[in-house]
Amino acid sequence: MKSWMFLSLAIVAEVIATSALKASQGFRQPTPSLVVVVGYGLAFYLLAISLKTIPVGIAYAVWSGIGIVLIAAIGWIVFGQKLDAWAFVGMGLIVAGVAVLNLLSKANVH
Repeated sequence: MKSWMFLSLAIVAEVIATSALKASQGFRQPTPSLVVVVGYGLAFYLLAISLKTIPVGIAYAVWSGIGIVLIAAIGWIVFGQKLDAWAFVGMGLIVAGVAVLNLLSKANVH
């Protein structure tokens, strides 16, 4: 269970870092640029810790799936980026895929 906490924190750090990329304006703004570097460093460190017990395929599917949905939501809410119905359908399919991997697949057993 501890590994899943580390994976969750890794996802949060990655989402914060990716969101800061937009604000960094191509690494021309120092504070958001620092958030990007620290956020990604922390994210990969926490991901590495979680991989001690979570299979890499499962961890990366969860990492990328949840990250995609969260970043798209932040882009929509914070940055005013437009999402159409198909974007929401696609994100729903991503979430469903991650749920199937974690709830039904035997690949989650380590």
